[in-house]
Amino acid sequence: MRAHSLRGRSTSMPIYRTRKGTSSYGHELGILQIDCDQPLVPGDVGNATTWPFTVLFQPMKGCTIDRLIHKNDASLIAEVREAAKKLESYGVRAITSNCGFMIQFQDQLAAEASVPVFLSPLLQLPYILRSLGGKRPVGVMTASTSGLSRDILALAHVGPDDPTPVYGVDQYPEFNDTFMHDSGVVDTDAVERACVDLAKRMVSDHPDMGAILLECAVLPPYANAMQKATGLPVYDFVTMAEQFIAGYHRPRYDGHY
Repeated sequence: MRAHSLRGRSTSMPIYRTRKGTSSYGHELGILQIDCDQPLVPGDVGNATTWPFTVLFQPMKGCTIDRLIHKNDASLIAEVREAAKKLESYGVRAITSNCGFMIQFQDQLAAEASVPVFLSPLLQLPYILRSLGGKRPVGVMTASTSGLSRDILALAHVGPDDPTPVYGVDQYPEFNDTFMHDSGVVDTDAVERACVDLAKRMVSDHPDMGAILLECAVLPPYANAMQKATGLPVYDFVTMAEQFIAGYHRPRYDGHY
């Protein structure tokens, strides 16, 4: 989505006005970031090169993995709301996050915000399930097996009988040490092997599986490898955000018939 050149324009430019408190402009997507210290590699939601459009990151001080995933701390809405308001003040067109467990604040934040809010890739589960007739399983790969309960899935409008088996990549030390305990180092080859191994096990357990959904924001870098290994479509934060932002950039069709 490149900026249009001003050269050769015969019409006058629109009038632009200062947005108070804003030091930069033109951000498509605002990303709420949880409070952690991790390497954010290309493909990760937190790496700007992942995105084909402009993004703006907003940290949420105090929104830690422990409070968000392990304690389901509802009081975090204060930090979430404050960070979202900052993103809105910068003129972002939509807001997401970098943790699927932010689904806990989806309804409240979406009701308050002036732009579309989609905080978790789990929001994609209902339509993926429906696309498969509601019978073929959609495997959910998560950063925390114990944290991703049926109550959390229900927040994404996933019913108790919907076939969504949950598998945690946190059982692999190469993932768990880096992303759940902030070791500060990530071996992407090792994490990819772990993800592929888990994806294959998911399909082995459920031969009729129709798709895989990645809850965690650090997993998209390995989606390609999982797709090739299983032959299944893989959905994540990136597929969700790109779908929403694409709605702002519909092309004019100039074909023929």
